[in-house]
Amino acid sequence: MKKPQEATPGDGIRSLKTSNVFRVVNFELYAKPNAVIMGLGLVAMAGSLAYIAYMRHKYEGMGYYSAVSETGEEQFLKKKSRWD
Repeated sequence: MKKPQEATPGDGIRSLKTSNVFRVVNFELYAKPNAVIMGLGLVAMAGSLAYIAYMRHKYEGMGYYSAVSETGEEQFLKKKSRWD
């Protein structure tokens, strides 16, 4: 017969007696943090934000500016002078 585990500080919800269904539904509460996956996620997010910033800078350098249309969508329009 197993004796019940003693709760140690920092165990949190892992120390509570729960059903297997609860553990399956709330997997993220019991999984240990994975630094490799977290690092890949951070690199992917930073890469996405850098790409968006690069594209915005590229369009602004070509003479476009961002404007909001009547429908609320952002559009890039070519700058026009009053002489055109």
